[in-house]
Amino acid sequence: MKLDMLAAASGLALSAFLIASPVSAQSARVDANGNPTTDSTPAEKAETARINAQEGVTTTGPSAAATAQSDANNAQYQAQQQQYQQQLQNNQAAQAKYQDRSAAYQALRERYAAERAAYQRGIWPDRYVKWVIVERDANLIGERVQLITGSRVGTVIDTAHAANGNVTALLVRLDDDKIVWIDSNDVRYNRADGIVMTNLRAADLRHMADERL
Repeated sequence: MKLDMLAAASGLALSAFLIASPVSAQSARVDANGNPTTDSTPAEKAETARINAQEGVTTTGPSAAATAQSDANNAQYQAQQQQYQQQLQNNQAAQAKYQDRSAAYQALRERYAAERAAYQRGIWPDRYVKWVIVERDANLIGERVQLITGSRVGTVIDTAHAANGNVTALLVRLDDDKIVWIDSNDVRYNRADGIVMTNLRAADLRHMADERL
């Protein structure tokens, strides 16, 4: 009796194993080499992509709108850099031009100063030696300018001043309509008689009027 019961139990266990074995075999996945794998099947991958598309998820990189915005930002940055470089070059060119012109201006001033220092100057009459022009005098404007010989050569139309207000030069319109600056050291002013006198020669005054910085 016991043997019969053991045989029956063994048969049931064997039957259960045979029934369960196909199920286990069907649930296992293998790759092309027959090895177990957890990779998704094509059908599962397709289903995953469908779900991601429905939820707005993408694995193919940035959207076209994001790419276009990035390109626009980059183009704007490049344009700004180009504009900055152009402005920098223009500024450098302007600075170089200014320095060149300043150097030329200073060279001309030095040359004109040397030339004027070489002009012949007459001897002041005794009564005019001390009548130097220091402070600005409104009566100077419009006064006639004469040489030491007494010849009239022009009219004062303006004055130049130092930082302390002292007169440094007179702007004179010569009788031939040329304009010339005469340094205050080359001028004497008799306020009582209203006479502005220069110890320069008429030819030198005309030459000075033709100078251009």
